Amino acid sequence: MSVHIGAKKGAIAETVLLPGDPLRAKWIADTFLENVICYNEVRGMLGYTGTYKGNSISVQGTGMGIPSTLIYANELITQYGVKNLIRVGSAGSYQKEVKIRDIVLAMAGSTTSGINAQRFHGASYAPTASFELFNKAVTIAKELNIPIKAGNVLSSDEFYTDNFEDYKHWAEFGVLCVEMETAGLYTAAAKHNVNALTILTISDSLVTKEKTTAGEREHTFKEMIEIALRLV
Repeated sequence: MSVHIGAKKGAIAETVLLPGDPLRAKWIADTFLENVICYNEVRGMLGYTGTYKGNSISVQGTGMGIPSTLIYANELITQYGVKNLIRVGSAGSYQKEVKIRDIVLAMAGSTTSGINAQRFHGASYAPTASFELFNKAVTIAKELNIPIKAGNVLSSDEFYTDNFEDYKHWAEFGVLCVEMETAGLYTAAAKHNVNALTILTISDSLVTKEKTTAGEREHTFKEMIEIALRLV
């Protein structure tokens, strides 16, 4: 077992869904998977493995932010042999046409984090999605008749910013929405030559000020999960 994941070797599938909220991980396992086992309770960051339509799949909470996500992504890849990491999370819209409960596929992850600036000695690295997973997700969404939006998202280090209007600068350059993990996940996946994709559901809008409740974010967003599970 690794430092933060208490699973035995072989207990985690090659494809893992990564919600930030561990309770969302539990909800996904309880709602969608069969023959479920809980392989991790370390630090309350719940992890489960089960089957979906006969295929083995795992769900692992990561916590919020790039540093926490990188801990779990690195351990899943290097110590458990995970090949496909699919973040399923919520995001805040930066664009008027990106509305509450819309599904967004993150083609790339811009960021306010200094992690990659440090890693690449001040140069700008562009973390991007796995084309294989992205292309499959687009096809699956069409088959399920689920509308999607795709583009650049912002992985922010701050949930509460000093200047609320800062988002408008990112919006001017076409960034669709803000979350806190994708840029780190895509970088880790690229380093280890595995696949990663972020699928987001818009939970609130910085443009219209609409928002969903914490309970809705934990227990809804089924369309996003259906797309992710079918990627297996």
